Amino acid sequence: MTLNQDIEHWLLAEQQAAQNSPQGASRRRPHVTLSYAQSWDGSITTAPGETMALSSDASMQMTHQLRSLHDGILVGIGTVLADNPRLNVRKWTGKDPQPIVLDSQLRMPPTCKLCQSAEHGCWVLTTPEAATDRDDCELIVVPGDADGHVNLHEAMAVLHERGIRSLMVEGGASVITAFLRTGLADAVILTVAPVFVGGYNAVGQLGDADRMPFPHIDALHSRQLGNELIVWGRLGYQGDAENGPRT
Repeated sequence: MTLNQDIEHWLLAEQQAAQNSPQGASRRRPHVTLSYAQSWDGSITTAPGETMALSSDASMQMTHQLRSLHDGILVGIGTVLADNPRLNVRKWTGKDPQPIVLDSQLRMPPTCKLCQSAEHGCWVLTTPEAATDRDDCELIVVPGDADGHVNLHEAMAVLHERGIRSLMVEGGASVITAFLRTGLADAVILTVAPVFVGGYNAVGQLGDADRMPFPHIDALHSRQLGNELIVWGRLGYQGDAENGPRT
């Protein structure tokens, strides 16, 4: 079995298990997969707001394959401003996921590629305080949390109501950290590039070690792809049912 087949088989099984679990009917949120590339020392770029290509052509093809296996794909506004991504499937045969941007202050530029695409209208998750009339994207207004950011639990419930059963989260660092901190990430597929950057890490502070469960990877899988290491597995949190799909 090739790496691509191995990961696809595993991911589809994880998504199906989450939907078919006894808690599946009351889950009210998508199965969430974190997927991103980092350097050997955990950096995703040199500094916040900077762009850095870490993936090889082969691992980028795998990323596009993963996109085709999800109903939606989500990034933060920082990624949009830094990279101006399209978030579609170009290097693999498959359907494009629904592009979604997390943008609490509604900084989404009308000229970005996601607002110009005619294939999928971009959904933008924002707060009531920032919401305004836009005709270049579809705003989804969600209550803010204590820090003024989009409440992720509420956002996931809204996406689930809109038919998003599987969601791929590509970044950036603050978004990855937020999904881990709230315990909303179910799986991770990580590409580790053979380079040291000493820059901006993918995961920030997750909380106080005495008061919160840190996420861990259950049943770790890994394979080499050229000079890169691909690591994946189910994310677990202290108190989860033993080896069971998360709600």
